[in-house]
Amino acid sequence: MRRSARKSGILKHISSFRRASDGSAAVEFAIVAMPFFMLLFATIEIAMVFHVSTLLDDGVRAAARRIRTGQLQTAGGASMTTFKADVCSRMVWLQAHCASHLSLDVRTYPQWASANPPNPVQANGTFSESALTFTPGGPEDIVMVRAYYRWTLFTPFLSQALSRLSGNQAVLYSTAAFRNEPYDQ
Repeated sequence: MRRSARKSGILKHISSFRRASDGSAAVEFAIVAMPFFMLLFATIEIAMVFHVSTLLDDGVRAAARRIRTGQLQTAGGASMTTFKADVCSRMVWLQAHCASHLSLDVRTYPQWASANPPNPVQANGTFSESALTFTPGGPEDIVMVRAYYRWTLFTPFLSQALSRLSGNQAVLYSTAAFRNEPYDQ
């Protein structure tokens, strides 16, 4: 009798354990929390990437207008440094790192069909600035302005999708192609 009482007590304990739901919310949260926070941080990071890309587009568009109208060439001292400073001045909250993360390529072409610039992103995950140049051209020249901004990614699975460089860095880029206006030199 003692043995059956002990066995029935154990069965009661097991059945009451199965019916208990005191910690179920904590267990469910633990299961769902990791994917939820990964998606939340990925959404925030992709929003930041789009925002930086928009800032880069706006900065390149405005700075390239100075080349197109001849303001940069006729002002004297037109260089990659002054042009980069012009683009960075329009990227408001990124100015602290803009000069070190931004690379520019400004080239002239004799015809639209011959515009085939080299890709500075190498297959081994490095960025080669040696292929970049600064030639804003003269009146009525065809000019292509390309800007590359290196952005470090923090979300692990976003870095697999967007990373083009080693070290979890994505390359955001913007291009403006135009024919310079017939300005006076």
